[in-house]
Amino acid sequence: MKLSQLTSEPQLIEISIDDEDTVKQYGEAITFHTYDRQPMDVFMRLANLDGKDTGQLINVMKTLILDEDAKPLLDDKNMLPTGVLMKAIAKVTEQLGK
Repeated sequence: MKLSQLTSEPQLIEISIDDEDTVKQYGEAITFHTYDRQPMDVFMRLANLDGKDTGQLINVMKTLILDEDAKPLLDDKNMLPTGVLMKAIAKVTEQLGK
């Protein structure tokens, strides 16, 4: 197989946080979007994160946690509840590992 056969434009995909606790707390699954492929600089920023610097992690996640129009959901004024944010981070990380 040629490497060129694996290339394609990133596609916006929906991710669902649908674990039992989330559904129980919010009454339904929570959905958001991200791209199925990320630029190399995003991967490098993730790879170089210091586990103690949550600010850097949040800055990277601002580029990855998107709405259905591919607009960032997180900014300096808008943040998710901590539990939901942690689950969203886990889901994005899981998706990027595929």
